[in-house]
Amino acid sequence: MSARIRHDWDLAEIEALLELPLVDLLWRAQQVHRDAHPDGYHVQLASLLSVKTGGCEEDCAYCPQSMHHSSDVTGQPELQLQVDGVLQQARSARDAGAHRFCMGWAWREIREGAPFEAMLAMVRGVRELGMEACVTAGMLTDSQAERLAQAGLTSYNHNLDTSPEHYDQIISTRTYQERLDTLQRARDAGLSLCCGGIIGMGESRRDRASLLQVLAGLNPHPESVPINGLVAVEGTPLEDQEPWEPLELVRMVAVARILMPEARVRLSAGRERLSQEAQILCLLAGADSIFYGDSLLTTTNPAVQADQALLAAAGVSSSLEGVAAA
Repeated sequence: MSARIRHDWDLAEIEALLELPLVDLLWRAQQVHRDAHPDGYHVQLASLLSVKTGGCEEDCAYCPQSMHHSSDVTGQPELQLQVDGVLQQARSARDAGAHRFCMGWAWREIREGAPFEAMLAMVRGVRELGMEACVTAGMLTDSQAERLAQAGLTSYNHNLDTSPEHYDQIISTRTYQERLDTLQRARDAGLSLCCGGIIGMGESRRDRASLLQVLAGLNPHPESVPINGLVAVEGTPLEDQEPWEPLELVRMVAVARILMPEARVRLSAGRERLSQEAQILCLLAGADSIFYGDSLLTTTNPAVQADQALLAAAGVSSSLEGVAAA
């Protein structure tokens, strides 16, 4: 029997989960994960490429791509019109073992014209390679969402980042409701959702519970839930933020698994702060996807060889199963 799906979690319930003794929390998360995935434990490998880098109009306090920060990485080579180049990188990622290819555009909202036509061609090309295709490019219109779905896009990524209560401490250029509206447009077009958040941005544990409450309240749940740890980049407002504790990331993964039993819970940014043992704890907590490759959008990521060693040490397999799903 699969785990019961709920969308009515109370904030106090979620806080109580986050505060459980770690052994008890891991035990409960494992039970939920095994109940929801009776065919066994498989980790999906996803690669991420920055197609349009820097110069973003948003002022997200964690992001080195914002034009508001001295860290803005505008000037790096852009691939937004280079369809063949992007597909070559997708092919290389597939050959290295990745099952999902994620492409990012540092935009407040999707631009019409040649860049959007190139995006559609990239999506079609990635799908023809037999991989899942995910795009993150800011806000989008109903018609853009529909055209992406027609091109074969698997999933649209649009993170909530933090709780509604903490949000104005992190971003001022886009409202929380605008983020939720973007998710609904993608859902209405038939796209699956990739939506998660970041810990370590000065939020409280109650804020973390509130973020998870919003995610678990979406009906249906996001098919993919990235859990990120802040990578404090010089030149961003959060460059001097106190480092987050690895076990707090383990707790977030475990509670996300309990609240959203059938979602892919993705270990995302910040993995370089985790030892191999801490990453295995995240897998035990219910993480079943990692970003695979030496870099994310603008920050570094564990080397492919290190991730292969991680999976071998954990005794779990990566799987191509479900490539057409989220």
